Amino acid sequence: MMKNSALVIVDMLYDFIDGSLACLNSTAAVNEAAKFIGTMTDRPEEDADEILDTFPVLFVCDRHPANHSSFKEYGGIWPPHCVQGTHGSAIHEMLMPYAQEELTFLKGCDPSAEQYSGFEARNSAGQSLGDILSLLDTTDVYVCGIATEFCVRSTCEDLKKAGMTVHLLSKALAYVDKDGHRKALEEMKGEGIIVE
Repeated sequence: MMKNSALVIVDMLYDFIDGSLACLNSTAAVNEAAKFIGTMTDRPEEDADEILDTFPVLFVCDRHPANHSSFKEYGGIWPPHCVQGTHGSAIHEMLMPYAQEELTFLKGCDPSAEQYSGFEARNSAGQSLGDILSLLDTTDVYVCGIATEFCVRSTCEDLKKAGMTVHLLSKALAYVDKDGHRKALEEMKGEGIIVE
């Protein structure tokens, strides 16, 4: 693992795994993400805090109010999902041990704004994903999450625009539609995102 790298996990939340917007390959994607973290942090001589200092794990999470404009009943295209305070908005339990408040970024909190990219998310201190990656001197970002065609792609493209080398972990992705997933991967490759 090279120095100055980090993992960004996008929307590995229950509503996208087995809830109102359950995506294809979601359970396998969560397992692959956990396995990847394990391979990056399997250094028994160090304690967990030191490991996460050397390989930070950042979470991007949808966290909508109940009246969000992306929901069908309010004019949007999606069923209600990841509503604040519900089980559906929680990070999967396999990944929760790695979640730290300052490295967890919430998006979609404003009922009038649809936000796909993790770059629009903020942590509890009001800092953006880009702010924190810059503070960590990150050059290489590994990305996994849900869904390939939407929030994962938007986040990857913004990371690339910010000058980072983006590694997309293809086994740790879930998606709305298999053809859409494949097309998004091919288009991201064409944009210089490394699909692994």
